[in-house]
Amino acid sequence: MPIPASQPLPPSADRAADRAGESGPPHSAKAESPGTVTDRLVEANRHYATDFTDPGMDARPVLKVAVVSCMDARIDLHAALGLELGDCHTIRNAGGVVTDDIIRSLTISQRALGTRSVVLIHHTGCGLLSLTEDFRHELEAEVGQRPTWAVEAFKDLDDDVRQSMQRVRTSPFLPHRDDVRGFVFDVTTGLLREIDPWP
Repeated sequence: MPIPASQPLPPSADRAADRAGESGPPHSAKAESPGTVTDRLVEANRHYATDFTDPGMDARPVLKVAVVSCMDARIDLHAALGLELGDCHTIRNAGGVVTDDIIRSLTISQRALGTRSVVLIHHTGCGLLSLTEDFRHELEAEVGQRPTWAVEAFKDLDDDVRQSMQRVRTSPFLPHRDDVRGFVFDVTTGLLREIDPWP
């Protein structure tokens, strides 16, 4: 379950934050003022900004590629794909599913910012494998209003990647649909497995 921004990090998350911020302020400084999760992010940004130099990049991705992936915290897309800052557009949501909002971002990415290729990445152990549309009904019962969005849960990773590829390839808003490829990322090995599209 996500940690609210107003709630202090639990010990395990605290250790993870310390590991992630080893290049930032000394450990003792973090221990003295733990603050909230958001406080820590803002403090990390202050340290980041002290050595920041404007890279002078254009907003157009160098490799002209947009990567659509799950928001899962275990996936470091840039490291996994050998990407550098400025190489790509990264678009993430729960499941890495191609929804209307993903199409919106891809349309802007292609038509306004010059990308041509689309890479779609699902992953093993995804939380959407264990959800159903009942999630929406439970929300409605709890808050008194049904969400306007679908959960987009799935039981078969490969088929959902194929469906996502199909949604991209059939969108009338996207001018570049010839280079669309889908993969499943294995969170235990770090390897990508390419999925063949539907005929």
